[in-house]
Amino acid sequence: MKPPVEIKALSEGLLSKLQAWGTQLGFSQIGVSDLNLDAAEAGLQSWLARGFHGSLNYMQAHGSKRTQPAELVPGTVRVVTARMNYLPADTPSDWPDKELQRLADPQAATISIYARGRDYHKVLRARLQKLADLLAAEVGPLGHRVFTDSAPVMEVALATKSGIGWRGKHTLALHREAGSMFFLGEIYIDLALPLTPAVDAHCGSCSACITVCPTQAIVAPYLLDARRCISYLTIEHAGPIPAELRPLMGNRIYGCDDCQLLCPWNKYAVLSTLRDFDARASVTDVTLLSLWGWDEAEFLRRTEGSAIRRIGFERWQRNLAVAMGNALRANENAVTRTALQASLANATPLVAEHITWALATEAV
Repeated sequence: MKPPVEIKALSEGLLSKLQAWGTQLGFSQIGVSDLNLDAAEAGLQSWLARGFHGSLNYMQAHGSKRTQPAELVPGTVRVVTARMNYLPADTPSDWPDKELQRLADPQAATISIYARGRDYHKVLRARLQKLADLLAAEVGPLGHRVFTDSAPVMEVALATKSGIGWRGKHTLALHREAGSMFFLGEIYIDLALPLTPAVDAHCGSCSACITVCPTQAIVAPYLLDARRCISYLTIEHAGPIPAELRPLMGNRIYGCDDCQLLCPWNKYAVLSTLRDFDARASVTDVTLLSLWGWDEAEFLRRTEGSAIRRIGFERWQRNLAVAMGNALRANENAVTRTALQASLANATPLVAEHITWALATEAV
């Protein structure tokens, strides 16, 4: 039997190899967490009890598997956590200002930055599996399972425990040298790798993310009411968007980056090394009218391999109708109004409701 000092050296050497492999695969950081999520479980139950999850029923499903990793994947003793930067490689240094300019143009269509390239689920999952395969090749048979926003996993809680960053007041993970413009992924493993230490929080007295939220969805520091969040409304929510929130959505048709645009730490956001996240021209610097001209076949073609496709054509049109109504509120436009009127007769009931709302909007 190897002495404890030698075992420790071997395991630390294995962690170093794992982190080096992660870098080679395009990850920005690799950490290791234990399985104790008791603190996160208390917060989750309180959040659910207040109904802040809205129609995200999966957040209360699966029993305790979300906060007990070994119940989700029996045999798990550690969670490998991964960070991958996603800002497109050609992003200018003044990108927050550019994004704010787009938001100020009522005719422009704004899609969250993370969704302008290839679907991150596909990118991270494949690379996490390669990382797990490299680890298995090094140590022998390895019980493991990879996750990327795809199962009952407390991603931010695990990331913060392993030093990937800290939880910001907007509830996203933050890193001093990378801001929040990154994806998270995990590998549940049955190998007791050394833990990587958590880091201190550095939000201080800043409340920029809370103040800037268009719908005031961040109801208190570290507390998000998903029912008011534009990302939830445009992506996760399947039904009508509450009428009182529609004017607050502006031209945001898929997701919302406002809380990240105003976060001081994002001046340190790092560009992605992967071309997968390069922005597609079809969803970047485009007008609402040009996107409204897509039929379902074109929507499916243009969004192939994109995270946008998951909302389907009906929600896509619903979101566009709201944004076009807001454009009419900002400045009456005969072309926009005619385009909406022409689509009304063949619209689904959900889309028709939002077109009718948009047409009833008058410039202010």
